[in-house]
Amino acid sequence: MIPSEYRVARIQKTLSWFENDIPLLNLRVKDLSAERQQSAHQFATSLVDQTRAELRRLLEEEQERQMDVEEAPCEPAD
Repeated sequence: MIPSEYRVARIQKTLSWFENDIPLLNLRVKDLSAERQQSAHQFATSLVDQTRAELRRLLEEEQERQMDVEEAPCEPAD
C-alpha cells in the first residue's frame, strides 16, 4: 500500500498542475465556440474541485490516524 504522505503529496502536486494550467487552458480554447469554451472551463473546474475534495479527504484520514496513534492506550509493563 502507498504511504499516505506520498498520496497526499501526489494529490497536492496534481492540484497545483490543474490550477496552474487554467491560464493555458484559456489560450488553448480561445479559438473554440463559446459553448465549447464554457464546457472546457466547466470540466477543468470540476477536476480542480474533485482534486481538492480528494485532498481534504486524505488529510482528514491522516489526521484521524494521528489522533488514533496518540490516543492508543499504553501497554502495562511486566
